[in-house]
Amino acid sequence: MTRPFRFIFAQALLLAVPLVSILPLLAQHPAAPNAQLASKELNARVNKLLRQMTLEEKIGQLVQFSAGFATGPTGSKQSYEELIEQGKIGSMLNLTTAEKTNQYQHIAIEKSRLHIPLIFGMDVIHGERTTFPVPLGLAASWDAKLVEGVARTSAVEARADGIAWVFSPMVDIARDARWGRIVESAGEDPYLGSAIARAWVRGYQQDDLGKPDSVAVSVKHFAAYGAAIAGRDYNATDMSDITLRQVYLPTYRAAVEAGAATLMSSFNSINGVPASANPYTLTQILRKEWGFDGFVVSDWGSVSELLNHAIGPDGSTVARKALVAGVDMDMEGNLYGTTIAAQVRSGAIPESVVDEATRRILRVKFALGLFEHPYTAVTPAYQPSAANRAQARAVAAETIVLLKNDPVEGVGSLLPLRGKGKVALIGPLADSAKDMLGSWAGQGDAKFAVSLRSALHERLGERLVYVPGCAILAGNDANVVRHVSFTGEGGTATQAEPLPDDDKTIAEAVETAKKADVAILALGESADWMTGEASSRANLDLPGRQEDLLQAVAATGKPVILVMFTGRPSTIKWAGAHVPAIVEAWFPGMEGGNAVADVLMGDVNPSAKLPASFPRSVGQEPLYYAQLPTGRPAHGDLTHLPTNPAEKFMSRYLDEENSALFPFGWGLSYTRFSYSQPAVTRPQVPLQELLASPSGYNQPAETVGVDVKNAGNVAGTEVVQLYIRNTSASVEQPVRELKGFERVTLQPGETKHVEFPLSFNELSFYNVESKPVVEPTTYKVWVGGSSLATAETSFEVK
Repeated sequence: MTRPFRFIFAQALLLAVPLVSILPLLAQHPAAPNAQLASKELNARVNKLLRQMTLEEKIGQLVQFSAGFATGPTGSKQSYEELIEQGKIGSMLNLTTAEKTNQYQHIAIEKSRLHIPLIFGMDVIHGERTTFPVPLGLAASWDAKLVEGVARTSAVEARADGIAWVFSPMVDIARDARWGRIVESAGEDPYLGSAIARAWVRGYQQDDLGKPDSVAVSVKHFAAYGAAIAGRDYNATDMSDITLRQVYLPTYRAAVEAGAATLMSSFNSINGVPASANPYTLTQILRKEWGFDGFVVSDWGSVSELLNHAIGPDGSTVARKALVAGVDMDMEGNLYGTTIAAQVRSGAIPESVVDEATRRILRVKFALGLFEHPYTAVTPAYQPSAANRAQARAVAAETIVLLKNDPVEGVGSLLPLRGKGKVALIGPLADSAKDMLGSWAGQGDAKFAVSLRSALHERLGERLVYVPGCAILAGNDANVVRHVSFTGEGGTATQAEPLPDDDKTIAEAVETAKKADVAILALGESADWMTGEASSRANLDLPGRQEDLLQAVAATGKPVILVMFTGRPSTIKWAGAHVPAIVEAWFPGMEGGNAVADVLMGDVNPSAKLPASFPRSVGQEPLYYAQLPTGRPAHGDLTHLPTNPAEKFMSRYLDEENSALFPFGWGLSYTRFSYSQPAVTRPQVPLQELLASPSGYNQPAETVGVDVKNAGNVAGTEVVQLYIRNTSASVEQPVRELKGFERVTLQPGETKHVEFPLSFNELSFYNVESKPVVEPTTYKVWVGGSSLATAETSFEVK
């Protein structure tokens, strides 16, 4: 135990203070900063350079412009070459090749007074050239090593394009499927999300920014962007400080503790204060409490958009508020470069504020080795290697969730596909290689992507028959999507084939299904139009006429397998009741077609689990498993109107069940797993042991063990999940919370023992003073294959 902790314990004993009352004091420990950014040698170089810089040159480091394609509304018409030569730009984004980054870097190094290199950034979200599944799909793997490998490959490819800084990972907790950017998230849970966040940072940065194939991350969007009211993008967020700290901040903190070099501030306001001008989150929490040493960049134009938030009368005022609050770099806002110098000279902004922001940015540039190696060797144009494709295919297969696989009379389970009969492949996503890439596909090219039709045809040959069935969208919506390629506020017109007659194509699909032995329907969303940024939806049903297509094909009586290509949970209540086999494939990346075929044909046994709950109806949103308790809980899922007061006056809907159609953690396999009764190492845990480790708060005080058996006939991988409930807390706690998981691969009949350590980190919660505490209580514990786990035990903290 360190000396301060000994002192606190001694004082508590002398004063007869209950230990629980000092836990908040003990729990306030800043995270260890990135060791490279805290290096004395590095900071000496930073300060030496800073002393040579003029005020304008310092401010220049705080300015970022896009010289490539737009990823938001833009009005910047600056001469970048001239500004770089004058030292008035510190960063650029959206340049996509080494030739282009070198062009601007030569100006910065050879023509600017102090030869300070630019740092080039890019939205590398799920791959740079090799396109992997979308992040929500990657989270469905529940496999941190897999995510780390994706980040590693992405970093190598980004550096080859001259990109040393990626605007990734997005770690926003997303509990509302209406929000389009849920596709970029790890879903609804802070424990799973934190594990995934750490993996992204490790893979990108390798714990050493100085390696030539490492990139600096920009963890986004700080903070609580995923809690946009009504799931509408860019909207306000409003929540208690307890909810902010216990649900929405842990993923960012996990990334910071993993060594994240930068963060990106978000568009939203938090409890009335815009996140891009919020000293509470940007300075008090991020820097003072967590010890963050890197820099914060705004999201695209979010500094200038502070005018729309109405927190200042002019650009000078909102720029000052953003900078003083802790936003160090202005992305495409064009306010820092035009308003800050005058405010420093007038005394409105202390120059020390500019110095500190500049210092933070220079730290990262030095750590990345940009001063020593500013240029990127130009390499031949990307061609996916066999290793690229093998990784993309294996990763995608591990993200595919088997939602349902009920037996069909006379056939048994439809999956994996058996026999030699004819297969009808139907649906607007069946032959769309482009949609396999998903939104934010980086420099991914559809010419390298494999559609489901292509993959199944390679396996089935003439046994496969294909018809599109209908368009993704219908009517005027489809016409808009087909004729506009969105590149900013305006968009650019493109040529498009005439819209299909959905009535005619649905009838054709029905006739095709009648002639087949089984029908696979590939349905879902348009990847680049309906998911991602500015893609919120008020209706989560299958878009267009796809539901009509599904029901018409099912009405033929032929067995139906539904494969969903989406970027969010969907409302597929009819399918859940009437379709025997359902697969959620997300947008699975360049090898998506092959990966889905691998699962459908049984070459891969699915192991993925849902990172976000699937609602029965959109009116349930935001929907998540970790609900807080209510004084009038509904007992079971009532499916009828109340017939007596006992059924009426409870927390329920009159016209829908409370539960998810497919809950968090859900995912089936082609085998079966059984669980023993979980056991704890001891029924009672002394409270003080939760803090008895000098290394902090991850020293186990309790361990839960369980035996998991493969009770089926094929090898499979199970994601074993542990949930807890605090049954007696000073602040009410969720009815269940994920606090451990492990992937376990088992041969038929094999049993493995799995153990989960529980420490202060897993057992603590935030009290009314917004301090993390553990109190005397009883914890219920469940272990199983989803958030519906039933194998239960308990223990006390005394």
